[in-house]
Amino acid sequence: MQTQATTFPRRLLEHARERPGHSAYREKYLGIWQSWTWAQVNDEVRALACGLAALGFERGMRLAIIGDNRPRLYWSMLAAQCLGGVPVPLYQDAPAADMAYVLENAGIHFAIVEDQEQVDKLLELQALYPGITQIVFDDERGMRHYRQPGLVSFARLQEAGRTWDSAHPGFYDAAIEAGQGSDHAVILYTSGTTGKPKGVCQTHTALLAAGSGGVAFEKLTERENVLSYLPMAWVGDCLFSFAQALVAGFTVNCPESGETVMTDLREIGPTYYFAPPRIFENMLTQVMIRMEDAGTIKRAMFHRFMAVARRCGADLLDGRPVPLGDRIAYALGQVLVYGPLKNVLGFSRVKVAYTAGAAIGPDLFRFYRSIGVNLKQFYGSTETCAYICLQPDGQIKFDSVGMPAPGVDVRLAENGEVLVKSPTLMEGYYERPDATAEAIDAQGFFHTGDAGVFDTDGHLRIIDRAADVGKLNHGAIFAPNYIENKLKFFPFIKEAVAFGDGRDMVCAFLNIDLEAVGNWAERRGIAYAGYTDLAAHEQTYALMQECVEKVNADLAGEALMGHTQIHRFLVLHKELDPDDDELTRTRKVRRKFIADKYAVLIDALYGGKPSQFITTQVKFEDGRSGVVSADVRIADCRTFPVVTTAAA
Repeated sequence: MQTQATTFPRRLLEHARERPGHSAYREKYLGIWQSWTWAQVNDEVRALACGLAALGFERGMRLAIIGDNRPRLYWSMLAAQCLGGVPVPLYQDAPAADMAYVLENAGIHFAIVEDQEQVDKLLELQALYPGITQIVFDDERGMRHYRQPGLVSFARLQEAGRTWDSAHPGFYDAAIEAGQGSDHAVILYTSGTTGKPKGVCQTHTALLAAGSGGVAFEKLTERENVLSYLPMAWVGDCLFSFAQALVAGFTVNCPESGETVMTDLREIGPTYYFAPPRIFENMLTQVMIRMEDAGTIKRAMFHRFMAVARRCGADLLDGRPVPLGDRIAYALGQVLVYGPLKNVLGFSRVKVAYTAGAAIGPDLFRFYRSIGVNLKQFYGSTETCAYICLQPDGQIKFDSVGMPAPGVDVRLAENGEVLVKSPTLMEGYYERPDATAEAIDAQGFFHTGDAGVFDTDGHLRIIDRAADVGKLNHGAIFAPNYIENKLKFFPFIKEAVAFGDGRDMVCAFLNIDLEAVGNWAERRGIAYAGYTDLAAHEQTYALMQECVEKVNADLAGEALMGHTQIHRFLVLHKELDPDDDELTRTRKVRRKFIADKYAVLIDALYGGKPSQFITTQVKFEDGRSGVVSADVRIADCRTFPVVTTAAA
């Protein structure tokens, strides 16, 4: 659809005119899918915007939005934009103290939240940040006896909005007409891997350019279905579930809860899907667990046809020539294994699936494409509306993030840092001109902080964060994220943190995947009391050592990375957790924080010790604190001679 609409509210009006009866949003509630057409959404947003205006919300104000993915929260983003305001989505699982920084930094006085849990957080926050004066809640369960001033239900606000709209004819339409493409459409806060989060100000023009670019690139139409389940505060969800949905007019489906996502995914059967690598890793882990529990015949059939898929599945998907025998074997595997497997995963109707947010291991990438899932990587950042590089059909490389997207200029600095100039680039960091000037140079290029290289075909390969790339003492390049992704391909390893910069060898922390290793342990009659107990078990260490040594054997075959094999490792006594500041809310490793927090373990790894006692403070979900103590064992592992290939 070609359109001249320059803001998201105008896009909404267009869809209401052009496809009023088409399903725009769906939500599963109490096991039943509810649906709203574009015409209905237009009416809902109008009532909400007028309700906010009645409360005193004005052009230029910021509106906090907190909760799981819900149609009404997406409508809240649109309602704020209709009035010339700026939505600021927050991570719904963030503790109250973390929210306080964003609320105060953005100067927020109005908030629309999902339920009682989020209301309680904001009421608690008023002691830290008294600026919140109006709180609107969607789910009324548990809210009957709340009488705090400035608290109103979503339904009552819309009711008041309809009354206010009747009393102020022309106001709503004039407010939308006053909107410009250069207005801020959203403020998204960065994950804060290296410090306090920064508010990224994206205009309607920039976000619409990213949405339009992706829609055109993949030839998306209003017939697509997308499952919206990732945090609304993350740029990936803002691009796929908001910007692209309002460009193409396709249907956004919200699951009932985080626990029902996989079930809801199978019910919806999306045609367009997006997930960070962690989700695809979890799915593969579940597949492997089920295969381990399957009967002998079924397990043998799975492994046999997966060997066929690894041999030719990706080539078939890309339209490359494949021998007739392999084509026949793959067709049989499609009936017996790949088709049923995609159905279980909810991928039967997927035309394109995307992953981003962190590098995905080539092995994991190859697995999904080999069974016929058109999985692609794209590369972007919050500052570029997640729009820098895309992978064209038929030109998929497992170790690259694709080629520069249409309209995007990508260059490499002398030190290998990726520089980007794009119409999707942020206007700047909110009230941080110093940080903006540091990120965007005089030529208008954004410094991503990522280190990359272009191959001979013009595909960009991201090595690691530029700040994380280092060297071992003997001169070998050290890219920790590259090593960590290889480790996390194994379903038994949930997280990994590699160390080696300025040292003689590489060592690593591992987190086991409790479900995968727990299932493995139960089938072997290994008793354990919990994560700490299982992580320290001798047989768990043997399993981890087997995985690490397979990675070492793989690294040995790569001339560039062969000298960064892992010499020693340990299994952490606790899971790395965003609540303990070890991971960001998007589950990126906060490497420096972890190195400082667990310095005693790093010293033990490099000091040759066989074990190290440690006591660690942890935070529980209810806000309480506690300690976890353990005598962490350290294991040595085998390394392999580096294979060097003579130049052709």
